[in-house]
Amino acid sequence: YLRKKTYQKLVEYQTEQSRRHLGEVQGIYREMRGYKHDFHHHLQTIRGQLEAGEVDRALAYIGQLDEQLMRVDTLLKTGNVALDALLSAKVSQAKAAGIAVTVKAHVPEGLLLTDLELSIVIGNLLDNAIEGCREAEGKADRFIRIFMGMKGKMLYFSMLNTAGKKQKKEGSFFLSRKEGMHGFGLRRVEHILMEHGGWCKYNSEDGAFTSEFLVPALE
Repeated sequence: YLRKKTYQKLVEYQTEQSRRHLGEVQGIYREMRGYKHDFHHHLQTIRGQLEAGEVDRALAYIGQLDEQLMRVDTLLKTGNVALDALLSAKVSQAKAAGIAVTVKAHVPEGLLLTDLELSIVIGNLLDNAIEGCREAEGKADRFIRIFMGMKGKMLYFSMLNTAGKKQKKEGSFFLSRKEGMHGFGLRRVEHILMEHGGWCKYNSEDGAFTSEFLVPALE
């Protein structure tokens, strides 16, 4: 009974997380489509201001557009469309929280991991990193550094992020300090990677947390 109940909780968590990640992805694409739709209007406005000799007003308008563009110009190009969308949404979320993010990623299409599995694995790890940065809110220069790439037919991922105090290790991984279903996150990551014959490692130190995995990804 307990095993069945735990499995049901995992399914509920996975469903809710997938819905949330999809919402984040849809949000960034809506914003980008909206910016593209309004672009012609913006050009007409700036042209009208310049023709009227209102240079300062036009420059201020351009400044406002530049700020908007900085918020939406986060679409990453990794080579994998599903990963592009997820990483772009998460990077946007992190930057909105004042976290500096650097990403180096190149991943092909057609991975053995499904888009849903990839979303759960990468989404959970990034959620954990963002949470770690938030716990270290008093620290300056909070950051997340991500690397993803292929090693032959294996997908390799490593991430370093700012964090609070050193976490206690429970089994082979660290549980999030958050209450409720979020604690299943790293369990789910480990389970998916092991199902595909891969492994994951986590390390917690005062002020920093690292995540790493390697998993077969191509036939």
